[in-house]
Amino acid sequence: MKKIISLLLALTLAFAVSACGPKAGNTEVKQSDAGFFEMTDLSGSVIRVPKQINSIVVLAPAIAEMVVGLDCGGKVIGYDTQSNGLEGLPEGKPTFDLMSPNMEMLMGMKPDVLFVSNMTFYDQEDPFRMLIDQGVCVVSMPSADTIDGIKRDLAFVATVLGMEEKGEELANDLQKGLDNITQAISTVSEKKRVYFELSAAPDLYSFGSGVFLNEMLELIGAENILANQTGWLKVDAETVVAANPDVILTNVNYIADPVGEILSRGGWDTVSAVCNRQVYYIDNMASSLANQNVIIALEQMAKAVYPECFQ
Repeated sequence: MKKIISLLLALTLAFAVSACGPKAGNTEVKQSDAGFFEMTDLSGSVIRVPKQINSIVVLAPAIAEMVVGLDCGGKVIGYDTQSNGLEGLPEGKPTFDLMSPNMEMLMGMKPDVLFVSNMTFYDQEDPFRMLIDQGVCVVSMPSADTIDGIKRDLAFVATVLGMEEKGEELANDLQKGLDNITQAISTVSEKKRVYFELSAAPDLYSFGSGVFLNEMLELIGAENILANQTGWLKVDAETVVAANPDVILTNVNYIADPVGEILSRGGWDTVSAVCNRQVYYIDNMASSLANQNVIIALEQMAKAVYPECFQ
């Protein structure tokens, strides 16, 4: 169970790691020779991008969903194990460990482009140097920690893949979704207090301020009961009970019925959200991965917290 929790948190915490990592630099595109162009990736490294891309390996679920959204899923020849099964990715392709991929296999595949996140650089200095020396375009992307960061990432990946128009379309769709939510909740006069659970009992985890998911709660006009703390938090049940949230959200997906588990949790029967059965599941992937699909989670969250605004 601890291994499962650690994996789920690792994917969610990728939002936070980027806050400590390098931020986007100048991504100005510079023409190189006939078959390539140069640009600066989101880690600050200058990369040489092939103008014709036929094969992609992606080692981050958030980026994999961007590649699919940009209509390039069919070019993917390998992906990390967490991306295995994502809609739009071809089945039966080689898979790699997210944090320590098999370098020999990657060198043998020699993709045109390899997308990696800051998770893959975990506890390693430069694991892809051999691939870069072999001529593979390695694109490093620290995970976005804001909505604006997601739009930036979409534009960047779209530029790498030569799909700028599609990238702009995805970014516009994301903004339209945000605008619709903002308009719908404009009549809310009193913010509801929310507890968002990332890991089920007995190992409760949530978050305070300074975290992407907290921004999501703010965007839907809700108040995080743990906003007086910062970062990712191991939570005591007593703290949640004492805070008495109006609504409880959970994206736990490794137990059969996370909502039912919370509703039947011993000692929580005095919590308003439990008494009033205001406990809701939020799509795990949409709320854990920094890409255009975050709007799915935002819409679910807004409708769960303020259903009266969407009738």
